[in-house]
Amino acid sequence: MYYRRKIVLSLLQVFDNKLDKILLQKLLFLYSRYKPERKTYDFVPYKYGCYSFQANQDLLTLKKYGIVNSDDKNWKKENDHNYLNELNKQDKKIISDFKIIYGKKTNNDLIELTYKRYPYYAINSIITEKYLNSEELKNLNNYRSSENETVLFTIGYEGISLEKYLNKLIRNNVKLLCDVRKNALSMKYGFSKKQLENACNGVGIEYLHFPDVGIESDKRRKLNGQSDYDTLFEEYKKNKLATTKNTQLEILKLLEQKERIALTCFEANICQCHRKHLSESIANLETFKYKLEHI
Repeated sequence: MYYRRKIVLSLLQVFDNKLDKILLQKLLFLYSRYKPERKTYDFVPYKYGCYSFQANQDLLTLKKYGIVNSDDKNWKKENDHNYLNELNKQDKKIISDFKIIYGKKTNNDLIELTYKRYPYYAINSIITEKYLNSEELKNLNNYRSSENETVLFTIGYEGISLEKYLNKLIRNNVKLLCDVRKNALSMKYGFSKKQLENACNGVGIEYLHFPDVGIESDKRRKLNGQSDYDTLFEEYKKNKLATTKNTQLEILKLLEQKERIALTCFEANICQCHRKHLSESIANLETFKYKLEHI
């Protein structure tokens, strides 16, 4: 079992095997603050504050195997296994102390605590007015990106969590994510089309898929070095970019409307991803007069 799932189960265990869903997210978030150098989960500013998509997915997996169960409000641990004893000494103490520190806290108490202490994670909340005063609400603007220069970004998701990826988009004030993969499927959690679309919508970012500017997966199977990528991209520029001008113009129009959009694919190394050549092709269109930035 993944160690991070033992953290979730240990939290449920010390809280008498049952926690409110929002409360569990808040406790996992506070736990992550104790170990910033090696976070078990990453979080995004969601509609009720700090939220981890990966933690929720782990709970759904544990439910599938009958280890936890849930109703509309709560998560419940269903077995008698002592997961706390399987944690290292430091984590065992942190989780045990949480029962003492937060055992009598309500949902409202923890929501207010996290909103006040970590305001960035409250910027997309739909319930801030219930927990923050007028000065605190005004202060949230300091944590929202106010960048409004028109920029065409590109971003890869290789090597980072869904939450870290979304936070990059949020901090750059990206309004629209353009998925430029031929097939928007991924073995990595959160990056298949529907998952990514739902996650983006949850943090206020639109999502659109443009498969016709992607590269077929069978053409990517024998890429052993940069020279192989360079050969692939020469073919891509000649055959694909030359025949998809209408889609590129559509993306440019969206950039002019939304002002800050991002093209996304897998590779972290921009020199090994077709989004570099696609973005440069768009930047070379006659009416493009904006900034291009790889993040």
